[in-house]
Amino acid sequence: MGVPTHSPQQFRLAVLGLVLLTVAIRLPSLVHPQPIDSEGIYSVVANEIVDGGRPYIDAVERKPPLLFWTYAAIFKVAGKFNWTALHLVALVWTLGAMAGLYVIGRQLFDRNTGLIAALFYGIFQHWLTWKNLTFDGEMLMNVPIIWAWAIGFRRSSSPVRPELFPAGALLSTAFLLKQPAAIAAVPLGIYLLLPRYRSSRGLTRTNSIIHATMLTAGFGAALGLVTIVLWKQGILREAFYWTIADHDIPHVFWWKGIVHTLAFLGVCLPLIVGAIMGCRDKGKTWAGRKAEQTALFGLLVASAIGAAAGARFYPHYYVQLIPPLALLSAPYYARLWSGRKPPLHWLLRPWVAYTWLALTIIAFSVEHWIGLAPRRGLSEAGQYLSRHAASNDRIFVWGQTSKIYLDAHRRPASRYIETFPLTGYVFGGPIPGFDTRSRILPGAWATLVQDFARHPPAYIVDVQDPTKAQYPVKDFPILAKLIAEKYRPVAHTAEGVIYRIR
Repeated sequence: MGVPTHSPQQFRLAVLGLVLLTVAIRLPSLVHPQPIDSEGIYSVVANEIVDGGRPYIDAVERKPPLLFWTYAAIFKVAGKFNWTALHLVALVWTLGAMAGLYVIGRQLFDRNTGLIAALFYGIFQHWLTWKNLTFDGEMLMNVPIIWAWAIGFRRSSSPVRPELFPAGALLSTAFLLKQPAAIAAVPLGIYLLLPRYRSSRGLTRTNSIIHATMLTAGFGAALGLVTIVLWKQGILREAFYWTIADHDIPHVFWWKGIVHTLAFLGVCLPLIVGAIMGCRDKGKTWAGRKAEQTALFGLLVASAIGAAAGARFYPHYYVQLIPPLALLSAPYYARLWSGRKPPLHWLLRPWVAYTWLALTIIAFSVEHWIGLAPRRGLSEAGQYLSRHAASNDRIFVWGQTSKIYLDAHRRPASRYIETFPLTGYVFGGPIPGFDTRSRILPGAWATLVQDFARHPPAYIVDVQDPTKAQYPVKDFPILAKLIAEKYRPVAHTAEGVIYRIR
């Protein structure tokens, strides 16, 4: 880890070690036979696309379309419900992000710095919880963001820099994978306008404006192309609503934000320390690269804003902070571990950092194995439906448990694969004393009736225990009347009651 990789053989061994370490860290997900956390609902949408459906019309979720198209492409090639293929792609995606960070570190400093940045990402991307093994939006968006910045940092004195056009397209791609990624374009655009950027490359102010324009044009072109595709599919209005308009903030989960932020700072302390120490060495670490350092701090601030924007402070939101922190801390550790800079305190000695990182890897791995172990099996409701429902039967799950569709291998009877539009459910957790019925999507229940008319559900699964549920069926007359008149209970499972059409 701390040995300079001067020879090609040392470099190849270092790269091989990074790859094997990443495989070992992600091994709990690679052998997990089920979708992990939010992979479930994304897969339901993707399977509908594979079966000829459209996102937002045949299956509602609030992520941008490219995330669903990515999942659908995997299942189209590897087959639906192929979780091994999905998790292998997640591994490759992680390695792609690490490769991009290596490229940036090598461009700005040297190969050792690039390898350390990649190492930090491979370790800390999966911070704290098994849920961060999920192939989710933050992991997806990091790859195009990192490679866009790699292009932006490329040493070029061209007055035009046409490569910034695809860099802008990559940033737009990141936004189309997860909404907060759009903010990562702002600091990169500002970087192209910095006086230090111009002076380090011998450019004029006009050249700098042209570069920023190229980046903006690439972003707009990619966004425009996807807009045309959505319009051609007849889902542009729905895509805009579910990805942009339906993201109000009814409540700020301050306590969760404080706890998770402190946990992140504690777990990722080596990155925080490295970034701070790199700033305190009187400019030696970043000498001649102050524009890039400023830009990366801008990306860190933008990523923090993106992580806090939803006011829910889920642990996976913090994953977008890892790339800028890895790049800001890697140069300091590269100098420290190579012996070019003496440690200012015994806590900064290389062996302390090596021990900390090793213990971090072990702790993460233990948590991941323990967290995923009880989630290897199918749900009881899913198993029942897979045995008793006909292959062409549609089912409807009342609640936020879309995984049952996957366990049953049955298609949903309604676009509302999770019922938050019908109940006003607030993502982030229950809010004491807050009546969410005011947040029910106007017309949602009429749409549900229309969906049921097109393909009536052969089975309805009620996962809302009436004795303690937040949204018992009895509080929603349309569904309660439908079940009472046309369905009968046929099974009681761990998840809830299963009703079959009479």
